[in-house]
Amino acid sequence: MRKLFLYGRSEAGKTSLTQALKGEALHYHKTQYNNSWDITIDTPGEYIETKKISHALASISFDSDIIGILCAANEPYNLFSPGEIVWTSRPFIGIITKIDLPNANVPMVMQWMQEAGCQRVFAVSNVTGEGIDELRDYLLQIPERRTLEQAKSDQQSGRSSY
Repeated sequence: MRKLFLYGRSEAGKTSLTQALKGEALHYHKTQYNNSWDITIDTPGEYIETKKISHALASISFDSDIIGILCAANEPYNLFSPGEIVWTSRPFIGIITKIDLPNANVPMVMQWMQEAGCQRVFAVSNVTGEGIDELRDYLLQIPERRTLEQAKSDQQSGRSSY
């Protein structure tokens, strides 16, 4: 399984998603520092919430295969910039959590993810398991090999490398 780097606001469900992907029972655990597990790198929400340290996310992500921004479906505001993808050359996906909540607004969060540059967006519930298998299957896929010429062409045209 490819290693997924997760970042998003505090209490968005990053640690719970890691537990759900592993098939573990969900239990609350406040992430105080970067946790590099076998399938994920889980970061504290304060990294994206605090402008002075948000740049650290880029350097922490280098040990991953895929970058995943995570946002709960009931978020009242967006933390991600349009074109957020520009700082990475890895596949950049969006994960919408808490889709089972009564006040979930999946279309709004989906728009935020698309504006950030996510090539693919997964809607999941860590509690019910909805969407977890689809995300797990994506992480199990062997990435497509790209030639240097393809990457140069994409870069020159302003498209993502993936």
